[in-house]
Amino acid sequence: MASNKPREWVTLVSSDGFEFVVQREAACVSGALRRMLDPKSNFSEAISGRCVLENINGVVLQKVCEYFYYNLRNADRQDVPDMEIPQELCLELLMAADYLDT
Repeated sequence: MASNKPREWVTLVSSDGFEFVVQREAACVSGALRRMLDPKSNFSEAISGRCVLENINGVVLQKVCEYFYYNLRNADRQDVPDMEIPQELCLELLMAADYLDT
């Protein structure tokens, strides 16, 4: 018998096939992923716990996943240290952040 309880872990798949297994809470830092994974949405992603992000490559998605956890870890802090971002990824990260509503 299947449970209606959302999975604790979800899989994010990049355009080049890399898979990142992250906690649902971390993935839901993204507004777009939160809506995709909402059990009330009846989206296939909500049912399978797997989101294929065809316009984000693996290198960028890895940094996005790091940001999700960075955001959770520092959500209630006042003096938040800067996150290290390679200069060559800045533009792609901005586009990914826009797409993911992060």
